[in-house]
Amino acid sequence: MVASLSAETLSSQLSAQQKEFLSKAPPEKVASYQAGIDAVAQSGIYDRAKKAGDRAPDFTLKNAAGKEVSLPSLLKKGPVVLTWYRGGWCPYCNLTLAALQEKLPEFQAAGATLVALTPELPAFAEDTTKKGKIAFEVLSDVGNNVARKYGIVFKMTPDVAEAMHKYAKTMERNGDKSDELPMAAAYVIAPDGEITYVFLDADYRLRAEPSRLVDEVKAQANRTSTLQKPKAVKK
Repeated sequence: MVASLSAETLSSQLSAQQKEFLSKAPPEKVASYQAGIDAVAQSGIYDRAKKAGDRAPDFTLKNAAGKEVSLPSLLKKGPVVLTWYRGGWCPYCNLTLAALQEKLPEFQAAGATLVALTPELPAFAEDTTKKGKIAFEVLSDVGNNVARKYGIVFKMTPDVAEAMHKYAKTMERNGDKSDELPMAAAYVIAPDGEITYVFLDADYRLRAEPSRLVDEVKAQANRTSTLQKPKAVKK
């Protein structure tokens, strides 16, 4: 995991990671992973996923410390930014978490709460939190129950699932044999529960740029301020 992304955008870091993989991986592995991406894109997941304008499904999950965290309680404080990551074994996820952590002061200054969800068991989520020095909430969505409510769960192709069993130990880390993962999605949710921004891509190597998420939170605050501003009284 990189220590700082301030000199580069997250997308450039992700692109560099992809190039490194392509330079080292055997062609059959590259083809297998690409086929997995194509399968997700063609599965109808974009139609099933929650979209901007929809109401965000409520949830209550436990964080790394075992404390229950609910979406309604977070929304009482202001906007919420939800982001999903596949697991601490995923280099693209770790780069994304690092980039979000770097932008955390900006999210907080804008009055937003940043939350990451993962299908991994709490012990593995806690390990990722400690290694990455993550200071925002990381919640275990075991069984992808919340991700399913948002419509972003997919089943890995047999070839990819087999590779993930060996490389990532997904059955051990997720505590099930479903071979399901969430898309690396990001949602910005207004205090009233309406989804105002969504990032979805079947390609796990592409992620929402943290600066774009910050901009959306700020724009949301500006819209709220404009609505609350008293109208001038005509004399």
